[in-house]
Amino acid sequence: MARPGAGLLLPTNGLGYPPQNLARVVVWEWMNEHGRWRPYSAAVCHHIENILKGDARGTAVLGQVDGQLSPYIIDLQSMHQFRQDTGTMRPVQRNFYEPSSAPGKGVVWEWENDNGSWTPYDMEICVTIQNAYEKQHPWLDLTSVGFCYLIDFNSMSQTNKQSQRKRRLRRRMDLAYPLIMGSIPKSQSWPVGASSGQPCSCQQCILVNSTRAASNAILASQRRKLHGGAAGNTGATGTLTAVRQSNTFAGTSLWSPTSSGTNNVSIGGGQAKGEQVQVPLSPANFPVMPSHGHNTLAINGQNNLNRPGTQRISMASPRGTIPPGVPALPVKNLTGSGPVHPALAGLPVCLTRAPKPILHPPHISKSDMKPVPGVNGMRRKTKKKHLRKGKTPEDVVRRYTDKIKVAPDEDCTICMERLTMASGYEGVLQHKGIKPELAGKLGKCGHMYHLLCLVAMYNNGNKDGSLQCPTCKTIYGEKTGTQPPGKMEYHIIPHCLPGYPDYKTIRIVYDIPAGVQTNEHPNPGKKFSARGFPRQCYLPDNEKGRKVLKLLITAWDRRLIFTIGTSSTTGESDTVVWNEIHHKTEFGSNLTGHGYPDPNYLDNVLTELSAQGVGEDNVKD
Repeated sequence: MARPGAGLLLPTNGLGYPPQNLARVVVWEWMNEHGRWRPYSAAVCHHIENILKGDARGTAVLGQVDGQLSPYIIDLQSMHQFRQDTGTMRPVQRNFYEPSSAPGKGVVWEWENDNGSWTPYDMEICVTIQNAYEKQHPWLDLTSVGFCYLIDFNSMSQTNKQSQRKRRLRRRMDLAYPLIMGSIPKSQSWPVGASSGQPCSCQQCILVNSTRAASNAILASQRRKLHGGAAGNTGATGTLTAVRQSNTFAGTSLWSPTSSGTNNVSIGGGQAKGEQVQVPLSPANFPVMPSHGHNTLAINGQNNLNRPGTQRISMASPRGTIPPGVPALPVKNLTGSGPVHPALAGLPVCLTRAPKPILHPPHISKSDMKPVPGVNGMRRKTKKKHLRKGKTPEDVVRRYTDKIKVAPDEDCTICMERLTMASGYEGVLQHKGIKPELAGKLGKCGHMYHLLCLVAMYNNGNKDGSLQCPTCKTIYGEKTGTQPPGKMEYHIIPHCLPGYPDYKTIRIVYDIPAGVQTNEHPNPGKKFSARGFPRQCYLPDNEKGRKVLKLLITAWDRRLIFTIGTSSTTGESDTVVWNEIHHKTEFGSNLTGHGYPDPNYLDNVLTELSAQGVGEDNVKD
């Protein structure tokens, strides 16, 4: 299926930017192998926007917000996503939507794939479906936006109008995408081969510079799709009918206009619809490769990215036109072999070989694995949820609240009704001994709610005998999670982590098999997957590292390390994912943001554990 349009849903001022006085929701998207733009999750978009505010030329390490995205970084200057372990690059773009649209409200529409899991629609389709849903239309025909499907809201199904195949669809709530005001920072180019001084030799700078160099190679091709045409002698001008593309790819020319021949360029628009415009051609707006003959370059718009990171370009140029000093590194894989030489593709690049992350230590025999001093055993297992008998929802709420004789005239932040009025759950939820108008105050933090609202909140949670204040997140009792059964191993290995040369390393190995969801999970009775297990994580074997290990063991016993949800990497739902407690999964480097050295990590993870109710008072010596 071809993706319709560019998705800029706000009025623009002629430069491709929305007016400065309008609020808009930002959605970052990446292009998949089929030429379709796929949205990042709302959490990832918030992370990218925070980095963009600090440095518009910076790099976003996606693993910092989602452990399953650890191989990926985004170069905000060249607008490309780079996968460090394979060298694959994909374009990214920053799209804008109305605050009242689906991403602004955190609404996600998904269809059920052949594996029985749920896949989100492209963001523009999601917005279109949500608009029809809010207008209470009984059905929606997606033909007008380029898809041969019929959406039936009554049966919540999607029907292929050609094959008549039906699939289920669903609507769910998630985190809202970031909302911004003001002008959009313009992308600036990174001149390939240019340097204002001695380059930094640290691994992170080498990685970023090599990513930008490789990204600019593809950037040159993307600019040809935007400004393509024929250039004659120096200073010659002409016109060309081209397809108007997104303003995503911005930057200066990578080659000076020194061609003395004629370059005939053919640009194909694929299946996407575009606006026909006349583009004036001159050496100033079209980067031309130096040559002395009549070269023919064919670039087919959508087909350039049919395979990840591979530019399919046919060029009848002799090998003699390859600039001297261009290394024979493939575009697709910076560390292996590939079918396309960047120079043969007409891409003037100068690549640095990107370092690969060191994810695991050298091979270690079992005899070298030692117990961690002060920690009992070397293995923990979790079974199914232990039910706590004798604790009704009313008992739990009464245990942690104090009665209020005279309720203040303010809102209950659960039902948004006044505390002086009856709970919004009156008539929906009935419990003996708790009247709808009764209000209570939580003992530690003092926040006040209707008691019936607290009962409703408890019933919607894990029902583990604990409460968590919805306002300040204070935990009452012992919080437990929904982690599936599995095992956790931990031991000392005779290697040191970067930044801890005087200490050995604590290695933690988590292993969770695939299984079937229970009543505490999103889709009871449905199978869940467990990708990437066993997962290895690392801590320094010092006093604070051992303290973190003890707390992680407590969190494991309480089933708080993992949960079942949707993967931000693949979009796969009903799979095991991390549960807001960050781990270091990179042993000998920190290219992904999940390695060492990181002097703040141990303190940060202690804070994250405390937020889950696992504090230093839980450490057992």
